[in-house]
Amino acid sequence: MQKKNVKSKILLSILGLSAIVLGFLIFPALNDKRGALANANAANHGSNPEGNLEVAPILGSLSPDFALVDLAGEQVKLSDFEGKPVVVNFWATWCAPCRVEMPALQARFEQHKSSGLRILAVDFDEPREDVRDFRDELGLTFTILLDPGAKVQKLFRTRAYPTTFFIDRNGVIQVQHFGAMTEKQLDANLAQIGIGI
Repeated sequence: MQKKNVKSKILLSILGLSAIVLGFLIFPALNDKRGALANANAANHGSNPEGNLEVAPILGSLSPDFALVDLAGEQVKLSDFEGKPVVVNFWATWCAPCRVEMPALQARFEQHKSSGLRILAVDFDEPREDVRDFRDELGLTFTILLDPGAKVQKLFRTRAYPTTFFIDRNGVIQVQHFGAMTEKQLDANLAQIGIGI
């Protein structure tokens, strides 16, 4: 009986320690200071209608610009979509929650692309062939980008998969969602950038 109690206490201690470590990894992304990160991108980003927003990967700031290559080998820049609402989704083929939410992203893309919605799905530093197979298996038609070295994911301080940023037509991050979204959450987040309302 005492051995079971000792094992239970050890297991609970390990789980508690794991939760603390996970908190240290995730909470800095939630509580970022509005510092100098990516201010060098400000001149290249595009319009800043308020004239006083900084560039940072946090809620209420201008999104940092980035350029990555798609599966066809073409360069795609976030700033190419200036004036359009954009969803930037960070994901990986091995991420089960990413796989679960992809069909909903695809459905919303098909439903709202005529309204200007663009989805940029940034894969976590995986081989092109693996990413292409994943795309084909799920029938995805939105833009999938490769991120060698996970440089853009580091720029956006991504700590968990999936992580999704909802960017409005002015380039301002209106929603930052950690983890998989339900369809209801996805629709609510899209409404924050003027889609589906």
